[in-house]
Amino acid sequence: MKAVLLTLLFGAVCGAQETPAEIDPSKIPGEWRTIYAAADNKEKIVEGGPLRGYYRHIECIDDCEYLSITFYDKDDGTCLLLKEVAKRKEGYVYVIEYAGANTLELIHVSDTMLVTYVENYDGEKTTKMTEGLGKGTSYTQEELQKYQELNSERGIPTENIDNVIETDTCPP
Repeated sequence: MKAVLLTLLFGAVCGAQETPAEIDPSKIPGEWRTIYAAADNKEKIVEGGPLRGYYRHIECIDDCEYLSITFYDKDDGTCLLLKEVAKRKEGYVYVIEYAGANTLELIHVSDTMLVTYVENYDGEKTTKMTEGLGKGTSYTQEELQKYQELNSERGIPTENIDNVIETDTCPP
């Protein structure tokens, strides 16, 4: 009887484990805008913070071995256009140097929504953050809910989500 109970318990636990969503690489390239950002250390992503970026374009290079990311950074209100290239580490996890050492993982991609999970090490502290990108300038209620869930799964509080598009005054 104990064996049957343990087998059922094991099956229930395994069934509850969520399988990571498969990323469709054909949906990665394109024009993207940063809609939301969230971090466990919110001061890094507030307007003027070192990790607040305004995405514009992502391109796959060599079957997504590299990601070319075009974005704006603001310095005292002036938009600076930057292009960084991230190198694939494994799966859809990339390494990139920007405001410290970063691992960037694509954790959700659909036709209209792309979410990255970043761990940034600035030499002193590691900050966990997500960036919610969109093809337009807002999320549907369902997309916002998905973004909130992805943050919750990574220990980033919902109250640390910042609406980035509201401060995006950089050129399209």
